[in-house]
Amino acid sequence: MNTTTTALVTGANKGLGRETVRRLGELGWQIFLGARDADRGKQAAAELAEQGLNVEFVHLDVTSADSIAAAVAAVGARVTALDVLINNAGVGGEFLLPQDTQAADFRTVFETNVFAPVQVTHAFLPLLRAATQPRVVMVSSGMGSLAITSDPSRVESTMTNLPYTSSKSALNMITSQYARALPEIQINAADPGYTATDFNGHAGYQTLTEGTDAIVELATLGPDGPTGGYFDRQGTIPW
Repeated sequence: MNTTTTALVTGANKGLGRETVRRLGELGWQIFLGARDADRGKQAAAELAEQGLNVEFVHLDVTSADSIAAAVAAVGARVTALDVLINNAGVGGEFLLPQDTQAADFRTVFETNVFAPVQVTHAFLPLLRAATQPRVVMVSSGMGSLAITSDPSRVESTMTNLPYTSSKSALNMITSQYARALPEIQINAADPGYTATDFNGHAGYQTLTEGTDAIVELATLGPDGPTGGYFDRQGTIPW
Protein backbone atom coordinates (compact mmCIF):
# COMPACT_ATOMS: atom_id res chain seq x y z
CA MET A 1 0.00 0.00 0.00
CA ASN A 2 1.41 3.38 -1.04
CA THR A 3 1.44 5.78 1.91
CA THR A 4 3.30 8.61 0.14
CA THR A 5 1.51 11.93 0.52
CA THR A 6 0.37 13.33 -2.82
CA ALA A 7 -0.12 16.96 -3.77
CA LEU A 8 -0.94 19.10 -6.78
CA VAL A 9 0.24 22.70 -7.00
CA THR A 10 -1.23 24.91 -9.74
CA GLY A 11 0.75 27.68 -11.42
CA ALA A 12 3.94 26.05 -10.24
CA ASN A 13 6.59 26.54 -12.92
CA LYS A 14 8.12 29.52 -11.06
CA GLY A 15 7.90 31.71 -7.99
CA LEU A 16 5.84 30.69 -4.98
CA GLY A 17 4.39 27.67 -6.76
CA ARG A 18 7.72 26.19 -7.67
CA GLU A 19 9.17 26.86 -4.23
CA THR A 20 6.14 25.16 -2.68
CA VAL A 21 6.71 22.12 -4.89
CA ARG A 22 10.38 22.04 -3.88
CA ARG A 23 9.68 22.27 -0.16
CA LEU A 24 6.94 19.66 -0.16
CA GLY A 25 9.02 17.45 -2.42
CA GLU A 26 11.81 17.57 0.14
CA LEU A 27 9.39 15.98 2.61
CA GLY A 28 9.30 12.92 0.37
CA TRP A 29 5.89 13.72 -1.08
CA GLN A 30 4.77 12.87 -4.62
CA ILE A 31 4.12 16.25 -6.22
CA PHE A 32 2.28 17.10 -9.41
CA LEU A 33 3.58 20.41 -10.76
CA GLY A 34 0.75 22.06 -12.66
CA ALA A 35 1.54 24.74 -15.21
CA ARG A 36 -0.15 26.32 -18.23
CA ASP A 37 3.11 26.71 -20.15
CA ALA A 38 4.11 23.14 -20.98
CA ASP A 39 7.73 23.93 -21.83
CA ARG A 40 8.36 25.88 -18.62
CA GLY A 41 6.43 23.38 -16.55
CA LYS A 42 8.37 20.41 -17.91
CA GLN A 43 11.65 22.22 -17.37
CA ALA A 44 10.79 23.12 -13.77
CA ALA A 45 9.67 19.56 -12.99
CA ALA A 46 12.80 18.10 -14.60
CA GLU A 47 15.10 20.43 -12.64
CA LEU A 48 13.40 19.51 -9.36
CA ALA A 49 13.47 15.81 -10.25
CA GLU A 50 17.21 16.15 -10.82
CA GLN A 51 17.45 17.18 -7.17
CA GLY A 52 16.02 13.80 -6.22
CA LEU A 53 12.46 15.00 -5.69
CA ASN A 54 9.39 13.03 -6.76
CA VAL A 55 7.96 15.70 -9.07
CA GLU A 56 5.91 15.20 -12.22
CA PHE A 57 4.64 17.82 -14.64
CA VAL A 58 0.91 18.02 -15.31
CA HIS A 59 -0.32 20.35 -18.01
CA LEU A 60 -2.97 22.53 -16.42
CA ASP A 61 -4.50 25.74 -17.69
CA VAL A 62 -6.78 26.59 -14.77
CA THR A 63 -9.00 28.76 -16.99
CA SER A 64 -9.82 25.85 -19.33
CA ALA A 65 -12.44 23.26 -18.37
CA ASP A 66 -10.96 20.79 -20.86
CA SER A 67 -7.46 21.27 -19.45
CA ILE A 68 -8.71 20.80 -15.89
CA ALA A 69 -10.52 17.59 -16.87
CA ALA A 70 -7.40 16.29 -18.60
CA ALA A 71 -5.32 17.09 -15.50
CA VAL A 72 -7.74 15.20 -13.27
CA ALA A 73 -7.46 12.20 -15.60
CA ALA A 74 -3.65 12.45 -15.66
CA VAL A 75 -3.36 12.63 -11.87
CA GLY A 76 -6.00 9.92 -11.43
CA ALA A 77 -4.03 7.62 -13.68
CA ARG A 78 -1.01 7.96 -11.36
CA VAL A 79 -2.61 7.93 -7.90
CA THR A 80 -5.84 6.75 -6.28
CA ALA A 81 -6.16 9.80 -4.00
CA LEU A 82 -4.95 13.38 -3.77
CA ASP A 83 -4.02 14.43 -0.25
CA VAL A 84 -3.36 18.10 -0.90
CA LEU A 85 -4.55 20.58 -3.54
CA ILE A 86 -2.84 23.97 -3.59
CA ASN A 87 -4.64 26.54 -5.72
CA ASN A 88 -1.67 28.81 -6.33
CA ALA A 89 -2.19 30.02 -9.92
CA GLY A 90 -3.05 33.70 -10.01
CA VAL A 91 -2.67 36.90 -12.00
CA GLY A 92 -2.27 40.49 -10.90
CA GLY A 93 -3.89 42.16 -13.84
CA GLU A 94 -3.10 45.74 -14.73
CA PHE A 95 -2.70 47.99 -11.72
CA LEU A 96 -4.89 50.91 -12.73
CA LEU A 97 -6.18 53.67 -10.51
CA PRO A 98 -9.67 52.81 -9.26
CA GLN A 99 -11.12 55.82 -11.07
CA ASP A 100 -9.62 54.55 -14.33
CA THR A 101 -10.78 50.95 -13.89
CA GLN A 102 -13.65 49.54 -15.91
CA ALA A 103 -15.64 46.32 -15.59
CA ALA A 104 -13.68 44.70 -18.42
CA ASP A 105 -10.51 45.00 -16.31
CA PHE A 106 -11.97 42.51 -13.82
CA ARG A 107 -12.68 39.67 -16.22
CA THR A 108 -9.23 38.15 -16.76
CA VAL A 109 -8.30 38.56 -13.10
CA PHE A 110 -11.50 36.94 -11.83
CA GLU A 111 -11.25 34.17 -14.41
CA THR A 112 -7.93 33.05 -12.92
CA ASN A 113 -8.15 34.14 -9.29
CA VAL A 114 -11.79 33.33 -8.51
CA PHE A 115 -13.46 31.10 -11.08
CA ALA A 116 -10.45 28.83 -11.60
CA PRO A 117 -10.00 27.78 -7.95
CA VAL A 118 -13.67 26.82 -7.88
CA GLN A 119 -13.42 24.83 -11.12
CA VAL A 120 -10.20 23.10 -10.08
CA THR A 121 -11.41 22.29 -6.57
CA HIS A 122 -14.71 20.94 -7.87
CA ALA A 123 -12.96 18.77 -10.44
CA PHE A 124 -10.51 17.27 -7.94
CA LEU A 125 -13.08 16.63 -5.18
CA PRO A 126 -13.41 12.89 -5.97
CA LEU A 127 -9.64 12.38 -5.63
CA LEU A 128 -9.53 14.56 -2.51
CA ARG A 129 -12.41 12.66 -0.91
CA ALA A 130 -10.51 9.41 -1.53
CA ALA A 131 -7.70 10.67 0.74
CA THR A 132 -7.56 9.96 4.46
CA GLN A 133 -6.97 13.58 5.43
CA PRO A 134 -7.56 15.86 2.45
CA ARG A 135 -6.39 19.47 2.54
CA VAL A 136 -6.95 22.41 0.19
CA VAL A 137 -4.87 25.57 0.34
CA MET A 138 -6.14 28.68 -1.42
CA VAL A 139 -3.24 31.06 -2.05
CA SER A 140 -4.79 34.41 -1.26
CA SER A 141 -3.13 37.71 -0.32
CA GLY A 142 -3.16 40.28 2.42
CA MET A 143 -4.47 42.53 -0.33
CA GLY A 144 -7.75 40.65 0.00
CA SER A 145 -8.16 41.54 3.69
CA LEU A 146 -10.43 44.49 4.42
CA ALA A 147 -8.79 44.89 7.83
CA ILE A 148 -5.20 44.79 6.57
CA THR A 149 -5.75 47.09 3.59
CA SER A 150 -7.42 49.59 5.98
CA ASP A 151 -4.47 49.55 8.40
CA PRO A 152 -2.11 52.49 7.66
CA SER A 153 0.78 50.59 9.27
CA ARG A 154 0.60 47.89 6.60
CA VAL A 155 2.18 48.18 3.14
CA GLU A 156 -1.02 46.74 1.65
CA SER A 157 -2.85 49.95 2.60
CA THR A 158 -0.64 51.95 0.23
CA MET A 159 -1.73 50.01 -2.87
CA THR A 160 -5.08 50.63 -4.53
CA ASN A 161 -6.40 48.19 -7.09
CA LEU A 162 -9.97 47.11 -7.73
CA PRO A 163 -9.73 43.79 -9.65
CA TYR A 164 -6.90 42.03 -7.81
CA THR A 165 -7.86 43.01 -4.27
CA SER A 166 -11.52 42.16 -4.76
CA SER A 167 -10.61 38.84 -6.40
CA LYS A 168 -8.67 37.81 -3.30
CA SER A 169 -11.49 38.97 -1.03
CA ALA A 170 -13.82 36.78 -3.08
CA LEU A 171 -11.40 33.86 -2.79
CA ASN A 172 -11.37 34.32 0.98
CA MET A 173 -15.15 34.00 1.14
CA ILE A 174 -15.03 30.99 -1.18
CA THR A 175 -12.54 29.40 1.21
CA SER A 176 -14.79 30.03 4.20
CA GLN A 177 -17.88 28.69 2.42
CA TYR A 178 -16.12 25.55 1.22
CA ALA A 179 -14.81 24.86 4.73
CA ARG A 180 -18.29 25.11 6.21
CA ALA A 181 -19.83 22.94 3.51
CA LEU A 182 -17.07 20.31 3.44
CA PRO A 183 -16.01 19.64 7.04
CA GLU A 184 -14.25 16.45 5.97
CA ILE A 185 -11.67 18.54 4.08
CA GLN A 186 -9.36 21.07 5.72
CA ILE A 187 -9.66 24.19 3.55
CA ASN A 188 -7.72 27.33 4.40
CA ALA A 189 -6.46 30.53 2.79
CA ALA A 190 -2.79 31.55 2.89
CA ASP A 191 -1.35 35.04 2.62
CA PRO A 192 2.23 34.65 1.36
CA GLY A 193 3.11 38.22 2.32
CA TYR A 194 5.05 40.72 0.23
CA THR A 195 7.49 38.33 -1.43
CA ALA A 196 10.08 39.05 -4.12
CA THR A 197 8.68 37.41 -7.27
CA ASP A 198 8.06 38.24 -10.93
CA PHE A 199 4.54 39.11 -9.78
CA ASN A 200 5.73 42.37 -8.21
CA GLY A 201 8.95 42.93 -10.15
CA HIS A 202 10.86 41.43 -7.21
CA ALA A 203 9.97 44.44 -5.08
CA GLY A 204 8.84 42.27 -2.16
CA TYR A 205 10.96 42.15 1.00
CA GLN A 206 10.43 38.45 1.75
CA THR A 207 12.33 35.51 0.28
CA LEU A 208 10.54 32.75 -1.58
CA THR A 209 11.02 30.47 1.40
CA GLU A 210 9.41 33.02 3.72
CA GLY A 211 6.64 33.55 1.19
CA THR A 212 5.78 29.86 1.13
CA ASP A 213 5.88 29.35 4.91
CA ALA A 214 2.12 29.74 5.35
CA ILE A 215 1.34 27.62 2.30
CA VAL A 216 3.56 24.77 3.48
CA GLU A 217 2.22 25.05 7.02
CA LEU A 218 -1.37 24.66 5.81
CA ALA A 219 -0.44 21.88 3.37
CA THR A 220 1.16 19.86 6.15
CA LEU A 221 -1.54 20.28 8.80
CA GLY A 222 -2.24 17.39 11.11
CA PRO A 223 -5.76 15.96 11.47
CA ASP A 224 -6.51 18.34 14.35
CA GLY A 225 -5.42 21.40 12.36
CA PRO A 226 -7.72 24.30 11.48
CA THR A 227 -10.13 24.68 8.61
CA GLY A 228 -11.86 27.76 7.28
CA GLY A 229 -9.03 30.06 8.40
CA TYR A 230 -6.84 32.79 6.93
CA PHE A 231 -3.15 32.68 7.80
CA ASP A 232 0.20 34.26 7.05
CA ARG A 233 3.58 32.99 8.24
CA GLN A 234 3.01 34.45 11.73
CA GLY A 235 -0.42 32.91 12.23
CA THR A 236 -4.07 33.91 11.91
CA ILE A 237 -4.81 37.20 10.16
CA PRO A 238 -8.05 39.22 9.98
CA TRP A 239 -10.43 38.87 7.10
